[in-house]
Amino acid sequence: MLLATSFSAGGLAGMLIGVILGALLVGGIIGFFITRIVVKKQLKENPPINEKQIRAMYMSMGRKPSEADIKKTMNAMKRGK
Repeated sequence: MLLATSFSAGGLAGMLIGVILGALLVGGIIGFFITRIVVKKQLKENPPINEKQIRAMYMSMGRKPSEADIKKTMNAMKRGK
């Protein structure tokens, strides 16, 4: 019978390492795709800031923004500042 097969210590350790590495690989691949789906969903629901939102922000502060102000703010947002 296949279940009654006895393994040597080295064979059992090798099989255990193989199963662990296989599980890590499969888990990493599944995690990558789940994360990708979640990030796409978040970007769809909460898009990055746009020029219209920056214009509204300036107006709420009581300023009439110039195009230079808007472009400067957009470039700063893109740089992550």
